[in-house]
Amino acid sequence: MTRRGWTMRPPLAPLLAVFLTGAVLTAPLSFAGAATAMQPGPHLPEHFQEISFARLPDWQQDDHSAALVSFLRFCDPAVTLPAGPQFLRPQPDDLTRLCSAARIAYDGSTASARQFFESRFTPFRITEPGFVTGYYEPEVAASRHRTKTFSVPLHKKPAGLEPVLEETRPGNWPAHLSHGRRTGETLSELPDRGAIMDGALDDEQLELVWLADPVDAYFIHVQGSARLRMTDGTVMRVGYAGKTGHPYTGIGRLLVTRGEGTPEDFTMAGLRAWLADHPDRRDDLFRENRSYVFFREVTEAGPDQGPVGATGLPLVAGRSLAIDPEHFAYGALVFVASGFEDPLRPGKDFARLVVADDTGSAIRGRARGDLFTGSGDTAGQIAGAIRHKAEFTVLVPNSMLSGGTAATD
Repeated sequence: MTRRGWTMRPPLAPLLAVFLTGAVLTAPLSFAGAATAMQPGPHLPEHFQEISFARLPDWQQDDHSAALVSFLRFCDPAVTLPAGPQFLRPQPDDLTRLCSAARIAYDGSTASARQFFESRFTPFRITEPGFVTGYYEPEVAASRHRTKTFSVPLHKKPAGLEPVLEETRPGNWPAHLSHGRRTGETLSELPDRGAIMDGALDDEQLELVWLADPVDAYFIHVQGSARLRMTDGTVMRVGYAGKTGHPYTGIGRLLVTRGEGTPEDFTMAGLRAWLADHPDRRDDLFRENRSYVFFREVTEAGPDQGPVGATGLPLVAGRSLAIDPEHFAYGALVFVASGFEDPLRPGKDFARLVVADDTGSAIRGRARGDLFTGSGDTAGQIAGAIRHKAEFTVLVPNSMLSGGTAATD
């Protein structure tokens, strides 16, 4: 079954390569406690509980072949994962064997793919309560030039923008600012959303494209990417290039705390409706989310692929999960079970193996995920309705467990 935004099987040919040395296909991080099953070295965290595959809801009904294709994206030796916590990193030889087995398992049969996962990994459930949302790639009209209709900019990143790391953080740098602008030896704070709305960057000519609707622009900031239908007949894809570094504040949550409605009222569709009904309050509400995102034109992903995520790889609808890299490793296999309906299995709850390959400013915590649902309006409707409790289970490679054996049913 194919539904726009949820087609699961991209071509395999470009993926078949030796597994990336240094790719992380393991567990969430920030580990505490110990696990007696582990070899000396990094420990599994206390909130990991070993279970069997038989205890995963609807595990047997998942399309494991589609999950395997998503997994194999990390077999490209050109892939370089972002810096981040690196606990439980398999040795290069282990990675090579794992990817070799994955290539053999891909024969178009979901049974073979399922056998690969069950024989090479052991599931560990995160015992903390989880929560999952959805995100997508909007498609909107745009112009390369400012006009009367198209007057809302998406900005390129300013010169000198850089993340503020522990080793580069000045002693007096505010703890809440994750990015700054460097001029020589000086690191300075960037303007926040409100200041940029008031024209703080206008003299720098950073406008990448122009949109017609400030609400569309705001949601593109939240989603981090977009497919733009340009007035000259071309299509441009834009993606995340950086941010001001100010903390992200969810405006839907602000409205709930002020008694404007319930969390269920402020799905993406509900929030758009509120903004349309309150144009006089819209801009002041936007200003309260001080975080502001910069964009670049994305050319490395084909027109039939998803937008590029934090790992530098095109995202896969229904198989890509944005996570908090402080607690998850990029490349981790995560089985997500939640109470929203699976778009490919009407009447059935979502229960699917996904890959942690993206992140977002609002995605924070040990058991927090944001599911990529695809591009366009249909994907947006799906994403906007996902605000659900969830259960996260991480598949840990058996090579990292003593004895090298899988959990058995």
